Amino acid sequence: MTSTPEPALRPDVRLGVLIDADNTSGAHAGAILEELATYGVPTVKRAYGDWTTQHLVGWKDALLAHAIQPMQQFANTRGKNSTDSALIIDAMDLLYGGNLDAFALVSSDSDFTRLATRLREAGKLVVGLGRRTTPPALIAACDRFVFLEVITGTPTETLPDEPGAEVTELPALGPILQSAIDSTSGDDGWAHLSAVATHIQKRHASFDPRNYGSKKLVDLVRAQPKVEVSQSANVVRVRLATTRKTAAKHA
Repeated sequence: MTSTPEPALRPDVRLGVLIDADNTSGAHAGAILEELATYGVPTVKRAYGDWTTQHLVGWKDALLAHAIQPMQQFANTRGKNSTDSALIIDAMDLLYGGNLDAFALVSSDSDFTRLATRLREAGKLVVGLGRRTTPPALIAACDRFVFLEVITGTPTETLPDEPGAEVTELPALGPILQSAIDSTSGDDGWAHLSAVATHIQKRHASFDPRNYGSKKLVDLVRAQPKVEVSQSANVVRVRLATTRKTAAKHA
């Protein structure tokens, strides 16, 4: 049954996972890697930060349990610039090494926006993972963006955050579905749900049925009063409820 958009990767794809440990809790490492298994095999797993500080002590068990390599970067200046720079340099080295098919950037920091764009320009699929406070620019720079709150079941307010950070509002579901169905439907108004899913994902990197309380896209669509769903074998089609009325009126 068609549900969420299928990743553009095979199960054996080599995935590089680069984690901004200053910006992410080690308690979420397991959930992050489980989510990323959907997109490929996490071949490279690195977490960046100043491991001499107490700030990252919570990562110790996660590093061992999930075979994540800690990448030491001393905080030579105030803030996280040193860590960010180290992650970006490593990402480019891995890109030019040619051994990875895709990258996962785990951070809510807008400083990685240009990196995500550059990796995509090189033909790599980029999956971002971060909090709902992640700036829209970074979300849009990724092929896919998954909110940590969704995969961890943790409310935004309980995650470590930057002062003054604002929660990114979810786009209204109705207009998204209507636009996708209109763009992918045939003359009869019906559209394959898989085509609708692909269209939405291309326009909204962070779209995920789980953001709206449904595990699968088909369940989310069925709950919409203005959308009809038709299923035959493994093919699911959808159309706007007004399509049938309009067609009957002009028959």
